[in-house]
Amino acid sequence: MSEAAFLGLVAEIVRRRSGLTSLEAGILAALHLGLPADSRSFAKAVAVEHALVLRALAGLDEAGLVTLTGRDPRTQRTRYRASPDGLALTMPPGG
Repeated sequence: MSEAAFLGLVAEIVRRRSGLTSLEAGILAALHLGLPADSRSFAKAVAVEHALVLRALAGLDEAGLVTLTGRDPRTQRTRYRASPDGLALTMPPGG
């Protein structure tokens, strides 16, 4: 998927759930695209500080859009997956 298509999906997710930040929507979009579901890899892929990704994941977890599945206590690398509600935000209307 191209960068433009990724950003389009991010914008669509934000449109569907207006309270989400672009970073939170980007995490959901990346999950939809099958990108690695860990905070450190995502942070590196989008050139964002790891701490910001961790904060975004905490918000997504609190909103019930992702489930945190593991954390390395030393590096804080966090693994996650989309919840059913999170997946629904990435699906085309009616799909």
